[in-house]
Amino acid sequence: MTLPNTKIVNIVISTSLEHKIPLERLIMDLPNTEYNPEQFPGLIMKIREPKSSFLIFSSGKVVCTGTKSLAEVDLALERLVEYMAKVDIKITVVPKVRVENVVASSDIDMKLDLNELAIKLSNVEYEPEQFPGLVFKIHDETGATFLIFGNGKIVCTGTKSDADVHVAIKNLLEVLKKAGIKNYKEITE
Repeated sequence: MTLPNTKIVNIVISTSLEHKIPLERLIMDLPNTEYNPEQFPGLIMKIREPKSSFLIFSSGKVVCTGTKSLAEVDLALERLVEYMAKVDIKITVVPKVRVENVVASSDIDMKLDLNELAIKLSNVEYEPEQFPGLVFKIHDETGATFLIFGNGKIVCTGTKSDADVHVAIKNLLEVLKKAGIKNYKEITE
């Protein structure tokens, strides 16, 4: 089952440029960079197309966030290598991408009673005074964690692929069904 309104909103990857990076030179020579080594050992670099942000460490390790597909990840890394070349840092490897987290949003098209969910499900955190959503950690092969809202909107995080997102949402719907969670949309309409 695939929900047509499920979309990837962020992919976080890690990689290595396999090259020492002089962060001080990057901050002086490249736009859209921030570096404050007293607060954090990495340099932050933002690019516009595809919209993404990098954490770059002097060891050559890199974390990229903000992309919405693996094609965007590849393009963002190409741009990063181009920026490095502009300051005479020649990256000779094709960075090997490791997906750390895929975040997706969806709408399960149900109105939900979050108090009922908090009572009927285990692995739940729900404190409506602090946050309007319920946090639910599903125990399945995907390792997903959900933010669930009363209007049926959900955020799925902790997965490693688009396929895992869809499996996790399918499993979430099964958990809701087995727990006897009713669709309050039907009851109130």
